[in-house]
Amino acid sequence: MTEWVYPLGSAKDGDWQVSLGPTGDENSSAPSVPGWAHTGIKVAELAPGTSVSLAAAGEERIIVPLAGGFEVTVDDESYSLRGRGSVFAGPSDVLYTGIGKAAEIRSHDGGRVAVALAPASAAYPTRLIRAEETPVELRGAGNCSRQVHNFGTPAALEADRFIVCEVITPAGNWSSYPPHKHDEEKDGETFLEEVYYFETRLAPGSPTGDARAAGQDPVGYARVYASDERPIDVNAEVRTGDVVLVPYGWHGPAMAAPGYDLYYLNVMAGPGRVREWLISDDPHHGWIRSTWDSQQVDPRLPFTA
Repeated sequence: MTEWVYPLGSAKDGDWQVSLGPTGDENSSAPSVPGWAHTGIKVAELAPGTSVSLAAAGEERIIVPLAGGFEVTVDDESYSLRGRGSVFAGPSDVLYTGIGKAAEIRSHDGGRVAVALAPASAAYPTRLIRAEETPVELRGAGNCSRQVHNFGTPAALEADRFIVCEVITPAGNWSSYPPHKHDEEKDGETFLEEVYYFETRLAPGSPTGDARAAGQDPVGYARVYASDERPIDVNAEVRTGDVVLVPYGWHGPAMAAPGYDLYYLNVMAGPGRVREWLISDDPHHGWIRSTWDSQQVDPRLPFTA
């Protein structure tokens, strides 16, 4: 574990296998991240019929099934999230809760659930977003092709502070590329902290019965580096349940190693006046975008159930 990289098990708090956020709780066993102020992520693995609870707080939340389906109760109203077999099976139902609302998340048949969060003050109504309502974007081309589920972006969801989406990158491809940043409030750029929560898997069609694959270890890689005088240098090997935080700096690529598909849930928020994802490309690599015009989107996309 470093200041910005949290392998699975290093950010536990009670029933939460992952619990990272901006609010200090003296009763929490989760690690405190100095200077972290605008975003958070929680992940729980639930046995059939068990639940986790979230107390009312001054934060907005999106509840995202990662594997399995869930029943969520908010303000005595129940919402059924149909979920999915895994994060690689296309979009899931998700639930935006707004601020100041307690929630109980109960598993149907066992599964894994994430909660994206951000401190907020403006109230927006609870909203259930069905899988079929989620805008699915195929971004990039060639070996920069990836699939983006834009359920929590400004165009898809009314919210106060955060921008939330999830990205699937097929084995061998690069995403979050070209490297880019959003660490200043200026024309054409917004300051946003960012959370990457990762999952990995053996890519379909891999020789699982082959002795060479018997000890397979699905892995990906994530890069963050300095854009100004503030030091940061992350080159992390990531697996299911790992988290990389981006407080500032150029970030990308997120690399899916050959043989292994890569998923990440992004949570972004900042103190700026507008809720908008405005970025600057690393000038050394921004030209890569122009090459996509002459390439096809990876035929393995889209990933569906």
